[in-house]
Amino acid sequence: MVPPGGYGWWYLDALSDDGRHGLTIIAFVGSVFSPYYAKARAKAPAGAADPMEHCAINVALYGPGSDAWVFSEYGASEVERRPDRLQVGSSSMAWEGDCLVVRFDERTAVLGQRVTGTVRLYPSAFPDSPERLDARGRHRWYPAAPHAHVVAELSAPALTLRGTGYHDANFGEEPLEAAFVDWNWSRAALPDRTVVLYDARRCDGSQLQLGRVFHADGQVEPLAASHAMKLGRTRWWIPRSTRTDGAPATVIRTLEDTPFYARTQVATRVGQVPVRAVHESLSLARFCSPLVQTMLPFRIRRVS
Repeated sequence: MVPPGGYGWWYLDALSDDGRHGLTIIAFVGSVFSPYYAKARAKAPAGAADPMEHCAINVALYGPGSDAWVFSEYGASEVERRPDRLQVGSSSMAWEGDCLVVRFDERTAVLGQRVTGTVRLYPSAFPDSPERLDARGRHRWYPAAPHAHVVAELSAPALTLRGTGYHDANFGEEPLEAAFVDWNWSRAALPDRTVVLYDARRCDGSQLQLGRVFHADGQVEPLAASHAMKLGRTRWWIPRSTRTDGAPATVIRTLEDTPFYARTQVATRVGQVPVRAVHESLSLARFCSPLVQTMLPFRIRRVS
């Protein structure tokens, strides 16, 4: 359940085996980055706005000649939830056996260009290891399929992608900005395991430092990557950092560069193995600023 004022999101990403293309898909119930949901919470008693009125699908594609980005928000009448399926507008996430299938047919906010395709994620295992991200347990992370293979067939733009994949979900009983100042997150895939790092500054002054190794057979181990590494700021001056076991970490490409959020492809090593990591940096303080809230509607296609 997603309570009033809360959120749930289901996240999937993929990197092609040749390193040329990346894909990220997020489905939201109670879209955490929606200025419309923020306004609804501000008006509702105790912030108890209906998350079903602010569901969204975000598709981001990165690569030579194929960059595309959509963020479409829908009301409750356009949404259907079942235990194994989420339909948001004309897009859906559904489990078909042990395969997570995502079908999307969306348009960009400004020019109305279509972004259409089908993505299939094949998990190696399903580790049962939910994590609390705050002391009160109001924000939770579920690494549902952290080690996976992805096949994506897109018709607009025309592209076939095969590579490593990752799937998780996050749920919260309150807005993200009520608990966190900022965070950095990353995942790096190896043939037999995936390494995930989660670092956050909480509003109560405490810090989250979480590291996990998810093996292809479903086993989960803690990871102590103790060396902090600065990755440099983005053009919007968002600081980026990560942790390693002593290996260097460098930016390959900045995939997403916004006033409050950055997605980056990072080169590093796990042990002696070179890896490419998907890295995210989020500033909730930036997100809450009136200037950013004014800018956001230009990137979101709100479908009533």
